Amino acid sequence: MSPGAETAAVGRLPGIGLDEAADRAELLTRQDRKHLVRRSDLLRLVDALAERRDWAVLQIGGARGFRYSSTYFDTPDLLTFRLHRQGRRRRFKIRTRSYLDTGGCSFEVKLEGAREATVKRRIDHPADRRRELTAQARSFLVPVLTEAYGMLPPAGLAPRVETAYWRRTLVRLSGAERITCDTGLVCSADGAVAKADDGWAVVECKSADGRGEADRILRALSAHPVRISKYCLAVGVLYPGMRANPWSRALRTWFSGPGGQPEPEPVPVRAAGGERGHRLPDEAPEPVLCR
Repeated sequence: MSPGAETAAVGRLPGIGLDEAADRAELLTRQDRKHLVRRSDLLRLVDALAERRDWAVLQIGGARGFRYSSTYFDTPDLLTFRLHRQGRRRRFKIRTRSYLDTGGCSFEVKLEGAREATVKRRIDHPADRRRELTAQARSFLVPVLTEAYGMLPPAGLAPRVETAYWRRTLVRLSGAERITCDTGLVCSADGAVAKADDGWAVVECKSADGRGEADRILRALSAHPVRISKYCLAVGVLYPGMRANPWSRALRTWFSGPGGQPEPEPVPVRAAGGERGHRLPDEAPEPVLCR
């Protein structure tokens, strides 16, 4: 499935600006459902949404697809990764998110909320320092974690993995619902680079209750939600000593073949634990609680 076919399909949708898209479907607290789908099924999804005449595509300066880059911060023993692998209730991700085509950047903390909801807290971040945990970011992180989980940020946070990919964002005009379609994933750490199979895409449905229109269309296409985290997948392919059992299906599928679409150029970052392949502890200690 060529990117040109998807561009033509998305061309059937009206464009929507960033401010209007945020007003309609910001959804900082939401239910996320991720689907790993073939590019042909992604095309069918976009066609089905275009037929409903209730969806628009994010458009900025005439562009409808954008390059993203995320830098994830973790401890030397990858505490936040292991909290996710073990399914801990107090789990979180710390990252900067860079919008490479517009020059924007934000510092984000993703938290696990009630009833499987994702809660995101973020502030603006200087784009030229996207691989740094600035003083402002640290000051923001402390109250976010203490208010959410009653814990202090773990020691030793530093950039461990970087991901880069292409994204299209579709927004429902009549309700708080949006989907993101990601392709061309590239993961890097400590000079190592892993490229995902470009025959697949990750479609993430974001809605208030996890039962949106896009979810129903994907079920009709026999595309069921799977457990996917770009950060955890990146650790799984770039840190051979770390078990990534919850994401084994996605790892086998998404990293099994050559890529086809030009990928955003990643900049390698320093990995944790010294040399790659160093075995790190499998069990995460309890987070440090505030006293």
